[in-house]
Amino acid sequence: MSVAHHAAYVPWLEIGRTELLRQSGVTYAQLEAAGIFLVIVKLEVRYRKPVRYDDLIEVRTKWIGGSRVKIEHEYEVLVLEHGTKAASPTPPYSAAAATTTLGCLDQEGRIRELPAWLAPAKAVHT
Repeated sequence: MSVAHHAAYVPWLEIGRTELLRQSGVTYAQLEAAGIFLVIVKLEVRYRKPVRYDDLIEVRTKWIGGSRVKIEHEYEVLVLEHGTKAASPTPPYSAAAATTTLGCLDQEGRIRELPAWLAPAKAVHT
């Protein structure tokens, strides 16, 4: 069908979250080294239009809130330009919108509070 499989979107969202975290000055590896693990507890994706092979995409990630133990994100997957094969619709366009909820766990897999610097009040947008 020459379109990206629906499951391909999930890693794109993870890259968006990882880069958003990196922009705050911390890597996910540093979080894990500190005993902080963020796990997906809810994922919703609304597929709007196709992403075709070789399309150039951009994932916009926004931190929208949470609580003492969870973080919520919103995403928009945009097609900026088509690859080698001209296709419809004409870019740029929104291919998908998504939301995730991440829970904070300790090294033993128990729920723990987010560190103060990672609390939802510090929301950042990319």
